[in-house]
Amino acid sequence: MRAWELTADLAVVGTGVAGLTAALRAAELGLRVVIVTKATIEDGNTRWAQGGVAVALPGTGDSVDAHVTDTVAAGARLCDEAAARAILAAGPAAVSALRARGATFDGDPSGLRRAREGGHQAFRIIHAGGDATGAEIERTLAGAVSEQGPLRLPVLEGHTVTEVLRDGAGRVAGLALLGCGDGVLRARAVLLATGGLGQLYAVSTNADVATGDGLALALRAGALTADLEFVQFHPTALYVGPASRGRQPLVTEAIRGAGAVLLDITGAPVMNGVHPLGGLAPRDVVSAAITNRMSATGTDHVLLDATHLGGAQLRRRFPTVHAACIQAGVDPGRMPIPVAPAAHYHCGGVVTDTSGRTTVRGLYAAGEVARTGLHGANRLASNSLLEALVMGTRAAEAVAADLTVAPRPAGSLPPPCAVRPVADRDQVQRAMSAHAGIGRDAAGLAAASAVAAASTPQRPRTPREAEDAGLTLAAAAILAAATARTESRGCHLRTDHPRTRARWRRNIAVVLDSTGAPMVAGPVPVGGAA
Repeated sequence: MRAWELTADLAVVGTGVAGLTAALRAAELGLRVVIVTKATIEDGNTRWAQGGVAVALPGTGDSVDAHVTDTVAAGARLCDEAAARAILAAGPAAVSALRARGATFDGDPSGLRRAREGGHQAFRIIHAGGDATGAEIERTLAGAVSEQGPLRLPVLEGHTVTEVLRDGAGRVAGLALLGCGDGVLRARAVLLATGGLGQLYAVSTNADVATGDGLALALRAGALTADLEFVQFHPTALYVGPASRGRQPLVTEAIRGAGAVLLDITGAPVMNGVHPLGGLAPRDVVSAAITNRMSATGTDHVLLDATHLGGAQLRRRFPTVHAACIQAGVDPGRMPIPVAPAAHYHCGGVVTDTSGRTTVRGLYAAGEVARTGLHGANRLASNSLLEALVMGTRAAEAVAADLTVAPRPAGSLPPPCAVRPVADRDQVQRAMSAHAGIGRDAAGLAAASAVAAASTPQRPRTPREAEDAGLTLAAAAILAAATARTESRGCHLRTDHPRTRARWRRNIAVVLDSTGAPMVAGPVPVGGAA
């Protein structure tokens, strides 16, 4: 017996940029929307985003073509170029819509101030509050959906989704929420906007809630996923000591864009001769170079020297970074900042088309959980917020269009709360960090897979248990893809297969087999979802 039921046209799972943007647009289109989050509306990765929004604004000398070129280069030629062009071309309109909702970006009377970040050959990154872009976007969108906002959207805070429910015809019919059988949200469409999976690793820039929930939900619902092996590590997380675990403060690469230099502990430059763009090379290149230098010097961090900017300028331009450094006992105006790579962004995810549709009828995905084809093997800096804004809007519009012709879910809903494999979180995190981070080989991937497989079947009854079940499945899926790709490309660095191979210039798809285990399913259809 279920304790309660709610009904909606669209259930949005997650309160990041993509989820809130989609919820607002869907409500404007007349849909009944319910937002579900396992935490609060503010608890996600959005507010920690120091980087800005990458967008080729008209009248700046930049172009969508140039933005696409940089994106495809950073993505190690594994991007879906048509999808990338469609998403990036929609950027200026998405930014205008966000500003119309009240977001304020840095600028002067002559226009928005633009910066440069890793992999970009043009100044096309717009920021808010210097290094607080995410916080400004969250303030804008969360305020718009609050009770004080004009749309007054319902938000179910503190509700963990355990399953995407489908009817007898295989179409999405709603969500099962913790506890087991206690709550059901009937919905004609579900949008997954749950963010990433940084908590798969011992050290990450992600919030504690980034536990791969959406990826696991989509896989269990039968959706196609792809590019799972490409986990991007941010080159410069603040290093606070060898015993650090969990979320670490980010040191935005806009500081490198302002002239900061990466040095090893002997004072030698890290990026000299590594890449034509030096310290502003794509993130996979910089992270790998830092990792190699740490190995060569026998250390666990390098240094980012921004002392040329001085304390006053760092406080003004990068207040979030400056405050985090001071709290850690580092005065960045007087001494170099200790930094090291940390798990940051999942470039792969649930396969969608450029309207957010997945391979399951009624299931949509947007934001980091989705794989649109924009990022390929390595995300270009600051493309993520742009993608979330564009795809949140497009997914809402696709739902509205699809529901005009979609049949209503047939019959009663199946019982939720299946038994799930659950491995020890700490052991999974240690195994993923040791064997599935920057530098992988067959033996290490097999060892990590064995840890994920050493799971106990159980029926999740608490949010923590549900998260652990999702992390276990996400780890197994990533390891399956990483084992299959016997080359090095983008974020995926195989020390036993160090070369990039032309035959691997294709995407690896992963689905669940009949036993519920991840398996490689072959190439992804061009253009995203079937």
